[in-house]
Amino acid sequence: MIPFAIWGCIPEVSTDCLDMTNASSAYLGILIGAILGGLVSWLVYNRQKRTAEKQDLTLESIKKLNERHDKILKTIESIEEHNRSTLEKVLNLEKQITALVKRRNEKEF
Repeated sequence: MIPFAIWGCIPEVSTDCLDMTNASSAYLGILIGAILGGLVSWLVYNRQKRTAEKQDLTLESIKKLNERHDKILKTIESIEEHNRSTLEKVLNLEKQITALVKRRNEKEF
């Protein structure tokens, strides 16, 4: 009963009490407010923490995709360069063949 003396008269705790005092009502309101405030703060913190973790995973996935994209682009560029050089060689061969055919036709006439 002594620890509850600072609360004043609380009928739910004391048997010989008829009504809650203003002081005990204020203390009880502060206690309930602190508990609810702490609960809401924890819920917000926990939600933000999970969101931040998901964002970190998403950013890591995007980073890996960008690296893969760069690698694919470099591969495509090297294939494109190889195709370009092959095309130049084919066109050069075509010119040479055309020149040879022309010379041969000129010799026949």
